[in-house]
Amino acid sequence: MKRFTLLCAIALIMASHSALAKTVSVVASFSVLADIVRHVGGEHVKVTELVGDNGDPHVFEPSPKDSQSIAKSDVVFISGLGLEGWIDRLIIASGSQSKIVTVSTGVSPRKIEVNGKTLTDPHAWNSAHNGALYARNIMQALIAIDPQDVDYFREHGETYIQKLEKLDAWAKAKFISIPQAKRKVLTSHDAFGYFGAEYGVQFLSPVGLSTEAEASANDVARLIDQIKKEHITTYFIENQTNPRLVKQIAKASGAQLGGELYPETLSSANGLTGTYEAAFRHNVTTLASSMK
Repeated sequence: MKRFTLLCAIALIMASHSALAKTVSVVASFSVLADIVRHVGGEHVKVTELVGDNGDPHVFEPSPKDSQSIAKSDVVFISGLGLEGWIDRLIIASGSQSKIVTVSTGVSPRKIEVNGKTLTDPHAWNSAHNGALYARNIMQALIAIDPQDVDYFREHGETYIQKLEKLDAWAKAKFISIPQAKRKVLTSHDAFGYFGAEYGVQFLSPVGLSTEAEASANDVARLIDQIKKEHITTYFIENQTNPRLVKQIAKASGAQLGGELYPETLSSANGLTGTYEAAFRHNVTTLASSMK
């Protein structure tokens, strides 16, 4: 009888916990961010991403469906630093009262001068060090929204953060053995500034921080001259951009194709770069291999 009573009590506790367990409805602005949220939140989050696989967050055009997703969400995670220029209008249009969390909070922003204007580089996640910071901000936000699952979020979050910290150390070790003179490459647009600063790689590109920007004929001519002068021999295309211009520059300068990079968006979930970790590892390996 006592055993039966104990089993009933355990069953009631488990049923009570199941009833209290919450699934946080999350909207993430783009696929990289959505993947980080899924790793931190696990089974306690349901994630909708706005800019999907192989999409371009710079030129994204929201649909009524996106507005509805935000209206139904508990929290909206954005990268910030000017990446999602369309997000404020979308949130206002949705009428949502959801919590908005900028996950790049705490990042040391990279600033560049363009035509006398100071611009902020939004591509902070391309440093795995910053990726770990993103994950910590997400973990803390989920705990604040769903405090009853604090232990779950903390366990999953800390495990993932440690994995990204190891990834950061691995990337640094990967490049340190390569002579600095060889760590120079050409890419489609200026999306690897944080990567370059963290891992000692120099990136040149015909287009600025946003894929919406256009390179002038003079800019292209100067870039070709610089590539020849600095003996840059390799160029890379990006999965979310048109490679036409960078291929033209490579042809004029003699640079050879080194592969495809994933700076702003993931491949499909079952692809080789279907997660943030896999895409970062692919970028590091592809770049480093071309330099050797």
